[in-house]
Amino acid sequence: MRLLNRLNQYQRLWQPSDGAPQETTIAVLAARCFCSDRHMRTLLRQAQEAGWLRWEARSGRGKRGMLTFLISPVTLRNEMMEQALNKGQQHNALELAQLAPVELRALLHPFLGGQWQNNTPTLRIPYYRPLEPLHPGFLSGRAEQHLAEQVFSGLTRFSQDSTQPQGDLAHHWEVSDDGLCWQFYIRSTLYWHNGDAVTTGQLQARLQMLLTLPALRRLFASVSRIEMTHAQCLTFILDRPDYWLAHRLASYCSVLAHPEHPAVGTGPFCLKIFEPELVRLENHERYHLPHPLLKAIEYWITPQLFEQDLGTSCRHPVQIAIGDPEELSQLRLVSNSISLGFCYLALRQSERLTRPQAQRVIDLIHRTALLQTLPLDEGLITPSHELLPGWAIPQGSAHNDTPLPSTLTLLYHLPVELHTMAQQLKAAMAALGCELTLIFYDAKNWEGCTDLTRVDIIMGDRLIGESAEYTLEQWLRCDPLWPALLSDEHFSQLKATLDQVQRHPDAPQRSAALERVFATLMSQAILTPLFNYHYRVSAPPGVNGIRLNTRGWFDFCSAWLPASIR
Repeated sequence: MRLLNRLNQYQRLWQPSDGAPQETTIAVLAARCFCSDRHMRTLLRQAQEAGWLRWEARSGRGKRGMLTFLISPVTLRNEMMEQALNKGQQHNALELAQLAPVELRALLHPFLGGQWQNNTPTLRIPYYRPLEPLHPGFLSGRAEQHLAEQVFSGLTRFSQDSTQPQGDLAHHWEVSDDGLCWQFYIRSTLYWHNGDAVTTGQLQARLQMLLTLPALRRLFASVSRIEMTHAQCLTFILDRPDYWLAHRLASYCSVLAHPEHPAVGTGPFCLKIFEPELVRLENHERYHLPHPLLKAIEYWITPQLFEQDLGTSCRHPVQIAIGDPEELSQLRLVSNSISLGFCYLALRQSERLTRPQAQRVIDLIHRTALLQTLPLDEGLITPSHELLPGWAIPQGSAHNDTPLPSTLTLLYHLPVELHTMAQQLKAAMAALGCELTLIFYDAKNWEGCTDLTRVDIIMGDRLIGESAEYTLEQWLRCDPLWPALLSDEHFSQLKATLDQVQRHPDAPQRSAALERVFATLMSQAILTPLFNYHYRVSAPPGVNGIRLNTRGWFDFCSAWLPASIR
């Protein structure tokens, strides 16, 4: 705050003449800076010693002296920011950057993207909102999900090169013939971010803590107990086979923090700063897998940069460097893909909304131009034609003229594109004689939503992780949507079906069985996907090794900066 005060005082001195020399008195300058004459003399002396200005006093009470400026406030701000960053004082740098969006964009440009600071390769990412705490269990934001996997490790993990889980804290595992006993063999050289050695007992304790969370208890419903059968072995005893178990343990919701220090993990990066305006990660030097090539990652929380009138957004694409509009052309698109995740529409069938009527709502979406004409940024979304690649959406009738109810209620949550979708659907249904009442739930998931059980139609966003089929199984098993949407009998049948699916030891058979579950939900007009997002990562020249993952982010471990980058 002291640096910002000094800069503000300097700007007050500068502004009346816009930097031209001033013939003035100490009393006038003191009034301008809201301080005493004595303090003003101290400020002038300090600024002169720093080389910012020159003050030539003249003897005699009330005599005017000559004030000459040697540096502009903009240049001074840049120098202060650079000095703060070189000293590792990121908070001071962000404090100095409290400007209007256009000015802030130009000012931060030299410091964002890839930089070597004090021989430390650092990647700085501007982000449009504060990150939520990395609490155990399910997280609603994809940025938080990605961050959890960079800070913490699980017994198993997903790799970008395989949909099947790989070893992480456990170097391998064995499964009994009946599928009821899973033994995970723990690596012998593991260290927490605080430097302490990891013990198998700590991992057991943390897993047992996770199983006290209601959502994770549902996820691991087949696990009867977890035993430490050897100093380097954890054994999961199941009461029914679950061949998704290694997938469940690889999910971000099952990563393991220290049982006594929830912010301490064993992942490739450790949390050094986690505050509303700055999140800083640093390389974990005793990481048990290949080490990251970057020393530090910083999220600079700068929502001013993403105001709509600037033509930029970080709601979905991840852009890790920014500049003036003419400088944006220097960025190169290093990775892009269509998200496997999708926004969806779910329908509660009842006396108010029959299956034929629900199917007509779905036909209105997929068999008209409604999705193709949504007034959204070009290239942001693409209408869904499949639930997952190869999982086709059942074709309805082009001539479904079933009358709709006179009134229905639609509930939806973030992302913001669903605002537009809700308004378009309301207009389209009004043309068919149905008044659609809209209810917005300001969140990214359905936790704590009391309206779920009383509405007819629901829209939301389903993020997909590294293993798409498993993520959808987890969605059916754990999301509050399904017990609220389906009748008790129907949801009990669904859970029983999922228990049968998880018994297949063969992955293709398990996937095919799960596909049939979703095909049934779609054919019964209970669920339909709406659209997928275009994920993009753009980077300035010199930032290398970036590859988009399924959450629209990139693995921080693979990014690198050449030593010559400035």
